[in-house]
Amino acid sequence: MVVPSPTAQAAASNAFVLARGKAPSNPGRRGTALDCFVTLAWTGLIWRPSRLTDKQALRAELKRRRADFVAGIPDAMRGLMLRRPPTAVLDLIPSGAVISVFHEMPGEVPASNYARWFFEAGHRVALPWFAARGEPMAFREWTNPFVEDLLEPDPYKALQPAADAPLLVPDVVFCPLLGFTANGARIGYGAGHYDRWLAAHPPRLAIGLAWDCQLVDDLPTEPHDVPLSAVVTPTRLYGPFCPEEPC
Repeated sequence: MVVPSPTAQAAASNAFVLARGKAPSNPGRRGTALDCFVTLAWTGLIWRPSRLTDKQALRAELKRRRADFVAGIPDAMRGLMLRRPPTAVLDLIPSGAVISVFHEMPGEVPASNYARWFFEAGHRVALPWFAARGEPMAFREWTNPFVEDLLEPDPYKALQPAADAPLLVPDVVFCPLLGFTANGARIGYGAGHYDRWLAAHPPRLAIGLAWDCQLVDDLPTEPHDVPLSAVVTPTRLYGPFCPEEPC
């Protein structure tokens, strides 16, 4: 398989976003000529790790690929991506639902844009919170996502609310990831925080936020891995994968 250079990958993404103005709401439909062009441009991004089953090596490779990809996206363009959830995702979320996002670390999609959008739409917004490294994940309220001074570093070098921020139990969890498949399998950073929390709090909408380059053909999964309800990238919506409630 020929993999496009990071510059070519970023150019394809930028061309799609600028030409369309937004991601298509139904990627499974018959596409326009522009959609066909974009599909061809992105073909090389679907990585097939058929022989790479060791998760540690897989995560290292996914991090490398993501870093190469993000390096080709101008900072100004990156900040404009994922400004508003797709309509098909909003249709899944009831009024008044508590929304959890994550504050992006270097290389991750700008998930904090969603925090601001949902806050303005009247939702309470939470971020993951850890008392210490290795402790269970909880969620505390980000009382104003337009004020980052309300946050402090967490044990994993991300940002989290202060310890006195209200504890919340989100109804919708937007999850970080290193890789995902088109049917909702996810591989994260290896600590298992999201899998454990979601397993202990069913049912919840779990929606991945990712770059298009993080799509892979297949992933090694284990019984404790919780599949995603949908995945949103700057150009596509994958899913929703569960027609029954709460999806």
